[in-house]
Amino acid sequence: MTHSSSHLRIMMQCALLAALTSVCSQIAIPTPWGVPVNLALFSVYMAGTMLGPVGGFVSQLVFVALAAVGLPVLAGFAGGPAAIFGVTGGYIVGFVLAALVVGFLAAHGRRTVPFLCLYMVAGCAACYLLGTLWYSVLSGNGFLASLAVCVLPYLPCDVCKILLAAVLTRALDRRLSVMKK
Repeated sequence: MTHSSSHLRIMMQCALLAALTSVCSQIAIPTPWGVPVNLALFSVYMAGTMLGPVGGFVSQLVFVALAAVGLPVLAGFAGGPAAIFGVTGGYIVGFVLAALVVGFLAAHGRRTVPFLCLYMVAGCAACYLLGTLWYSVLSGNGFLASLAVCVLPYLPCDVCKILLAAVLTRALDRRLSVMKK
């Protein structure tokens, strides 16, 4: 594979994972408090584990940039600067950090389901920390009150997304290693 075709492949993979995040953002369950439960973090975990820290970071940076310029890639087909810089925008920006964390850990650690789950928990925690701090500052709520509203209700679904992403990553690892032979 030539150097330029390798770069093209990486760019295509980043674009595909940004697109997957866009699609997963639309698979959402509305909540009474206005922030839906969706599958976006599932695709963020996949970006990190499958593309590594740089590719995962870039794919989610592309996703955030698309949302920032107004493309309707966020849950409920939202987009634009108001969505990114609003009270819940820190969670969206946190996708970039989460993909970086998951990608780094997955690239340098064991790729078993339990370890992948731990890496994804670390990525989720990074996203939630950034998002909750952002929400707390912009909303004027205390950190613990923000945590109670913005994180705790989502944890059961996050466990499911993490397990699914870890199992899928392992299946893809096995499949891709067979294809490389």
